Amino acid sequence: MIGIPPSEAGRAPRVWISSTEIPWEVYDAYLLHLDGPDPDLPPGVDALARPSKPYIMMDRGYGHQGYPAISVSLKAAREFCRWLSARTGRAFRLPTEEEWELAARAGSGDPADLGVAAWTQENSEGKTHPIAAKATNAWGFHDLLGNAAEWCTTSDGQGVVRGGSFRDKTAAVRCDARVLPSAAWNRSDPQIPKSVWWLADGGFVGFRIACDPDPSAPPKEKAR
Repeated sequence: MIGIPPSEAGRAPRVWISSTEIPWEVYDAYLLHLDGPDPDLPPGVDALARPSKPYIMMDRGYGHQGYPAISVSLKAAREFCRWLSARTGRAFRLPTEEEWELAARAGSGDPADLGVAAWTQENSEGKTHPIAAKATNAWGFHDLLGNAAEWCTTSDGQGVVRGGSFRDKTAAVRCDARVLPSAAWNRSDPQIPKSVWWLADGGFVGFRIACDPDPSAPPKEKAR
């Protein structure tokens, strides 16, 4: 499910951010070429780079349909945005840190009860859970904190992971939580060279997407 959060649908936001993390069924359409050829698309769309076939189950057996896509590298998340942009004619990208944190704070700060709002080490049983299973924040976003940590773009164009994940203690799952990428996230990949698409040891890393609104069109309702 990708779209503006329900509470924001009547406004004209400066940027749209997906209300949930990108789930596997959406990522699979890109990964597995499930979109198929479309004669109405611009030339070259079907030639966009796509991830190589993973050598292990990148969902870690946590769950697939309805679960957040994980083990996804920064390159893979960005190329997914390029693919989705080409398929839709809109400019999708990763949110900036500032955009992500604004959405996470939702006009206030960290939620008072993370047990209601987030999957953390204390309640996750060591795995991700279906997206949107926890309560939204005040602006209608699910899982900005906990579940899968999320790729964002720094002010200098690099990648950073925000929000903490299911494996982090509750005290570390905050709106200001940020972790720079590490080679350790792909240390056990036996391939030479190591994959640029998948994080063999990054089963806690996912992403959501942002899109600058089309000034010529009114805000749209959620799209599935």
